[in-house]
Amino acid sequence: MVREEMLTTMASRTIIRMMGLLAFVPLFACGKAGAETAAQFDNAQRMKFPADYRKWVFLSSGHGMSYSPAAAAATEPPFDNVFVDPVSYEMFLRTGRWREGTVLVLEIRGGQSRGSINKQGAFQAGQPIAVEVHVKNSRRFRGGWAFFSFDRAKPAEKIATTAECYSCHQQNAVVDTTFVQFYPTLLPIAQQNGAFRRIALR
Repeated sequence: MVREEMLTTMASRTIIRMMGLLAFVPLFACGKAGAETAAQFDNAQRMKFPADYRKWVFLSSGHGMSYSPAAAAATEPPFDNVFVDPVSYEMFLRTGRWREGTVLVLEIRGGQSRGSINKQGAFQAGQPIAVEVHVKNSRRFRGGWAFFSFDRAKPAEKIATTAECYSCHQQNAVVDTTFVQFYPTLLPIAQQNGAFRRIALR
């Protein structure tokens, strides 16, 4: 009888330990995923082109916005499309903030008013005029964020911190140096989570 009770107790303890381990696995996996970044770099510390960015989460599109030099130089008002890596997007939905490792891509495409059956307005056409990337990595970059501008799919050097884009984002962005004020689905989330800078909407 004593031996049976001992075996039963040992079996119960084993089951409890296994349940504890199983409960721990998804937590560990989430923590690991949260540390991953979509930004990859070569041996010269240049960022590799994020070739799959169009499979990421689409945040918004602007038409004729001129805060980018490439947009201002276009003959017709261009479109800019913004994408973010999926892991960072999911984190933002929960917290209203960008995690370490966030990668935002600004894709600028030419606008075209004449084509096919179009009689009014404009549509996007052709290959991207420019692809610019905003990366959050406090270990790698002083200030936490860095900008990269790509020449097609070639690896890109970090844009110098003296460039106007850094000061512009610092002064005018509503969430952690990013223009969430232009992303209508994310702005309310930032406001609800207290991560919103009202001064930037002046």
